[in-house]
Amino acid sequence: MDYNKLAELLFPHIKGTPEDIEERFPRRTLPEGAKVTRIAPSPTGFMHFGTLFPARIAERLAHQSGGVFYLRIEDTDSKREVKGAEKDIIETLAYYQIHFDEGALADEKEFGIYGPYRQSQRGEIYQTYAKQLVREGKAYPCFTTEEELMALHATDKKAEIKNKDWHNNPDAEKEEIKKLRDITYEQAEEEVAKGNPFVLRILSDGDPEKKTPFVDLIKGKLEVPENDEDFVLLKSDGIPTYHFAHAVDDHLMGTTHVIRGEEWLPSLAKHIMLFRYLGFRLPKYMHIAQLMKMEGNSKKKLSKRDNGAAVSDYRENGYPPVSVNEYVMTLLNSNFEEWRMANADKPYTEFPFSIKKMSTSGALFDFDKLNDVSKNAISRMTADEVYAGVVEWAEEYDAEFADLLKADENYAKAILAIGRGGKKPRKDFAVWKDVKPYMSYFYDGLFSAEDTISDSFDKADVKQILTRFAEVYDENDDNNTWFEKIKTISESLNFASDMKAYKANPENYKGNVSDVSTMLRIAVTGRTNSPDMHEIMRILGKERVIDRLNKAANAL
Repeated sequence: MDYNKLAELLFPHIKGTPEDIEERFPRRTLPEGAKVTRIAPSPTGFMHFGTLFPARIAERLAHQSGGVFYLRIEDTDSKREVKGAEKDIIETLAYYQIHFDEGALADEKEFGIYGPYRQSQRGEIYQTYAKQLVREGKAYPCFTTEEELMALHATDKKAEIKNKDWHNNPDAEKEEIKKLRDITYEQAEEEVAKGNPFVLRILSDGDPEKKTPFVDLIKGKLEVPENDEDFVLLKSDGIPTYHFAHAVDDHLMGTTHVIRGEEWLPSLAKHIMLFRYLGFRLPKYMHIAQLMKMEGNSKKKLSKRDNGAAVSDYRENGYPPVSVNEYVMTLLNSNFEEWRMANADKPYTEFPFSIKKMSTSGALFDFDKLNDVSKNAISRMTADEVYAGVVEWAEEYDAEFADLLKADENYAKAILAIGRGGKKPRKDFAVWKDVKPYMSYFYDGLFSAEDTISDSFDKADVKQILTRFAEVYDENDDNNTWFEKIKTISESLNFASDMKAYKANPENYKGNVSDVSTMLRIAVTGRTNSPDMHEIMRILGKERVIDRLNKAANAL
C-alpha cells in the first residue's frame, strides 16, 4: 500500500504538514514547575456543579504554580449543542471568579495565541494530523453508503472493530473486519469516486492481554490494558471525535495536566495510544472521583438532574460566588476549614491547595454544609460588600426589592452593618434571597408581625410597658441609658430587673426584664428573635419606633 498516495486521495485539500502546524503553536516558556491546565466543556447543556468542580481544581493548579489556565470549547457535536449553552458557560465561569488567562470569550471572540479555542474552528488542524497518520499507516478509512451509515448509528456503539478480532478469530465474520482494515488504494479510490463518505479509524496495534503501567495523580499507580479498538478519529463529516481532538489540542496548547472525572478512565488506553501514535508527550492526568450525595442512608453519585447540580440554582437562590468557591475548597481539601479558621481575613485563593489531599473515593455534597460555609463567608463581608451583592442579585431576581434598597443606600447599609465585624459576627443568612425577610421589618411596606406577645401576661401591664417606653424613648440614648429605662419600667410593674433574684423566687414577680424586652422587640419588629434592639431602634428612627409601639398598644 502506498500510504502517501492514500493520504492525498482522502485529504486532497490539506496541503500543510504537522511541522507547519507546530510552527504556529510555539512551545510555552514558563517557570519551572508551572502547570498549564484547561477547562474544556461541551456546549451540550448548561453549566452544572460537576463542571465547576474540576474547573476550580484546574484554575488553582495553574495559578498557584505561576502557570496558565485556559478555556477551550469542545463544540464538535453540533447535533447535541444547546442554544445559549456556550454563553452560559463563559458567563458562569466569570460569575464564580474562575478567571482564565486565554481562551474563548462571548460573541465568538477569544484571546490568546493558541487558538482558535473552539474546536469547530480547528478542522484543518485535525485533518492535517489525520492525514499524517494515514501516511504512516496508522489510520485507515471505512467507507459507508448512506444506508450503511444509518444502520451504523443504530448499532451498539461499543461494538467496535478490534485488533484481536481478526488476529484470533479468522472466521467468516472476522474476515469482513479484516477487509475493512486491509482496504486497498484501488478500493478507496473507487469509493471516493462514488462520493461515499468515510470515517477515519485508528489502526490499533494493542493487545488487551498486555498492561501499560500508568500513574494517575489522584488514583495513583494503575495498570491499563492496551487499547485494541480501531476507534474513530474523524467522523464522516470530517469532524474529529473527542479522543482525537483533545489529543491534538492538548499537545498544541501545551497542556501539562488534564483534570477530568473518573468516568473517563475507560478511555485512558485510547488516549495513551493516540499520544504515542502522534508522537506527542502524554500530559499528566488527574481522574477525580465523582461527587456523591446522600439518598436515605446510602450514597449515590450526584447526577445532572439532582438538586444542587445546576449552577444556575445557586445564583438564583443568591449564594455569593465566594461562598460556593469556599465550599468547593472544603470538598477539594479537608484541611481548608482548619486553614480558614486560622486565616479568617485572607482570600481563599491564598490557601495552599494540594492534589495529595484530594479524596480518592468521592466528596459528599451537602447543602447544610454549603449553607454553613456561606453564612461564615457572608459574616466576613463588610456592609458595603453585602449591600453590593444583595442589590446585584435583587436586580435580576427581585426588582422591587432592589429599588427599595437603592432608594436609601445609607439606610440599607446601616441595617446590614448590625452585628457585623468583631470576633463573633452575626450569621443571619446564607443566601441573598433570605436578606429580604431578614430586613423586612425595617421597611413599612414589608413589615408584618410574625410573632405575638404571649397571652400569659396581663394585657394592661403589656399596654403600660409599650406606652410608657414610647413616652421615654430617646434615639440619642446610649445602650446603657436605653436599657436603664427598660429596667425602670420593669421594676415599676413588678417585673424583676435582677435576673438572679427572679430565678431565686420567680413566684414573687410577674416576669422579668427579659420578658419586657421581648414585648418591646415584638411590638417594634414583629419577631421574638432579632439583632441588637438598641441598634434596631436607632436605625428605624424615633418616629417609626413610637408609632409601632403605640399601634401595638392600641391593638391590645
